[in-house]
Amino acid sequence: MVNEERKNISEIPEKWKKLKNIIKESNYVVFFGGAGVSTESGVPDFRSVDGLYNQKYKFPPEQILSHSFFMRNTEEFYRFYRDKLLIDGVHPNNAHKALAKLEKEGKLKAVITQNIDGLHQAAGSQAVYELHGSVLRNYCMDCGKFYDLDYVNSQELVPRCECGGMVKPDVVLYEEGLDSDVINGTIKHIINADTLIIGGTSLTVYPAASFIRYFGGKNLVLINKQSTPMDSECSLVINDSIGQVLGYCTELI
Repeated sequence: MVNEERKNISEIPEKWKKLKNIIKESNYVVFFGGAGVSTESGVPDFRSVDGLYNQKYKFPPEQILSHSFFMRNTEEFYRFYRDKLLIDGVHPNNAHKALAKLEKEGKLKAVITQNIDGLHQAAGSQAVYELHGSVLRNYCMDCGKFYDLDYVNSQELVPRCECGGMVKPDVVLYEEGLDSDVINGTIKHIINADTLIIGGTSLTVYPAASFIRYFGGKNLVLINKQSTPMDSECSLVINDSIGQVLGYCTELI
């Protein structure tokens, strides 16, 4: 629920009201999101004070989440992966639900996400471009057969395919390239958007953050609790809870 002090419509921040009006007047909204979208569901982020990159492990998380480390130290990779990236009991929050509602209403044309948790789809979104893949998909590195998350969780530390090959999460690790179809879809939607809403991201992860440069529409909106390198270029910046802001804009709260 929205905070007690914001239940009265007269006390809703003007920026929230402005965004609601922008969405109402837009025909082609695209959302570009990062870890901050899912932290309100209990999914840890990477770069905050308590994020994964600021915790102590035998190896730095950035090294563990690299292709070369996966190939050389697969068991250690899977220990970290199962412990920190496979989060049980998480559910879509108001941000995910609001975006799914906007898509159903025909306002939102695409969700472009750096997250790998599948929560946008769980909330009902259909047009989702997962720049960094998904923990829900896994594939055999030998025969290419795909497996779901339940299969991975039912296996020993390093999951194996029926053919004997090693199963790898369909997530983009450091040293790996992004999927070309996802890139093309992302760029197409950003180019066509009249409103681009950026949410829950520090815009410091490349090449993902570089896609913002393709936007040439009317409204560039940023919702993030901290400042970002793009703040000065946005027409509207809101430093508040993304779940509350989008929930208000779609009348979910």
